[in-house]
Amino acid sequence: MNILVTGTNGQLGNEMRVVARNSADNYIFTDVAELDITDAAAVEKMVTDNDVKVIVNCAAYTNVDKAEDDREFAELLNARAVENLAQAIRRNDGLLVHVSTDYVFGGTKNNTPCREDEPANPTGVYGVTKLHGEQAIIASGCHHIIIRTAWLYSEFGKNFLKTMLDLTTTKPQLKVVFDQVGSPTYAYDLALAIFDIVENRKYVDNDGIYHYSNEGVCSWFDFTKMIAEYADHTGCDIQPCHSDEFPSKVVRPSYSVLDKTKIKKTFGVAVPYWTDSLRVCMTNLKAINK
Repeated sequence: MNILVTGTNGQLGNEMRVVARNSADNYIFTDVAELDITDAAAVEKMVTDNDVKVIVNCAAYTNVDKAEDDREFAELLNARAVENLAQAIRRNDGLLVHVSTDYVFGGTKNNTPCREDEPANPTGVYGVTKLHGEQAIIASGCHHIIIRTAWLYSEFGKNFLKTMLDLTTTKPQLKVVFDQVGSPTYAYDLALAIFDIVENRKYVDNDGIYHYSNEGVCSWFDFTKMIAEYADHTGCDIQPCHSDEFPSKVVRPSYSVLDKTKIKKTFGVAVPYWTDSLRVCMTNLKAINK
């Protein structure tokens, strides 16, 4: 089976390359240089010419703050391009696996893990455009698996883990917000879950929205403390602070822990605990940087 992966220069796309190395299927890895997903005709041609039966969409506009001033392009990449993928794969009777975000819940004051059937209530352009992407997929009528995730990090690209590794090395003191709570997600774990669902055809008759993040809960402050501990960065005094000490154009979710019951029950997905996955990723980073 031919499987198209978009956005493969990003964190999740790179991890998809890693997990798919020994697949019996034929993976076609693309980024914007190989396929501009905002071009409906180009998407249609790629799907038709290669008889693509599954698209794994890892492409997205993810700069949450910049999106506030770049609404048009964020909407183009997070919604209209997603509709292009959905329409093309529907016409080829295939499946779209699309990655969405916890930011669709940004305006809801939760204190229990968010379920898939809870009403979306995003606060910023990023969350709104990602929600529009979800809605476009459902409206298209294509077979789909939409996976919302959160706090993604990996060995690849820019992310919170790499930023904190640098800052806890170079700064004598660091303030990190403690009033935003969620679950970090190692992109490799998410890629492995997607790969398992696709490789073993578990998606058949299981269209819908699912949640995936690593198990457990922490604040950004807790996350940073654990990063520094694992890296043995003892010279930085890490202190908790309120989010209003770092003014932003976007109101970020104060509690966006995702309920993963559905994805575990439906697909038998194993979800590692966040500190275990963080240790694995940091070990890999250390090996890469040697």
